[in-house]
Amino acid sequence: MSHSRSNLLTGAVLGGLIAVGLVWSGSYLRTVGKIWQESNRIASVKGVAERELKADMALWPVYFRVEAKDLASLQIELQKSENLTRAFLRQQGFEDSELSLSPMKVSDRNEYGSSDKPIINRYTGSAAVVVRTSKVETVRTASRHTGDLVSQGVLLSSGLYDGNDYAPQYQFTKLNDIKPDMIREATANARKAAEQFASDSESHLGAIKNASQGYFTVEDLDNYTPDIKKVRVVTNIDYTLKD
Repeated sequence: MSHSRSNLLTGAVLGGLIAVGLVWSGSYLRTVGKIWQESNRIASVKGVAERELKADMALWPVYFRVEAKDLASLQIELQKSENLTRAFLRQQGFEDSELSLSPMKVSDRNEYGSSDKPIINRYTGSAAVVVRTSKVETVRTASRHTGDLVSQGVLLSSGLYDGNDYAPQYQFTKLNDIKPDMIREATANARKAAEQFASDSESHLGAIKNASQGYFTVEDLDNYTPDIKKVRVVTNIDYTLKD
């Protein structure tokens, strides 16, 4: 009799332990399942930051061409055009330290001509006085007054004949100074988009799961205002969503 009671007690204890274990394991599995489900609910958003900024550096090659019947005369004409170009640029407000001379190019028309007629000006030469300056507005103004050089006999080159572009080039060199603020702005915009997504889906925004920052791009605002630059960066962020 006592042996039967002992077996019954042991069975009851074992049954209770099994029941507790099943309850605990079920709760554990539900918790794990919920965590797994929430970890796979993701809001993928992009954050954009853009700014329009003035260029702070200008590069302007002022090219000129000359013709002459011999090399000695060509050298004289090149020097004359260089002197006139430098004088014009100084008058516009540039310092000598902002001016440099490009390598000279000389060509002999007899090398390419097939006509039996004599060529009066056999040689052509070209060079450029290059302006490198932070005076962006001065470059913009001076580039509109190059007709003054033409009226003095300087033959300016547009670059069309040799495939080059001699228009002023404008640069923005302080990108590193604005990167931190723009990244913060892009990240904040991404979070706003994620919060809106969570609100629309009746969820709560969780932690960042993945994040990547795109490249900064610096482009001309348009073809007519190359001295204004559009700086842009995009961040991609994945947020978890919770009930």
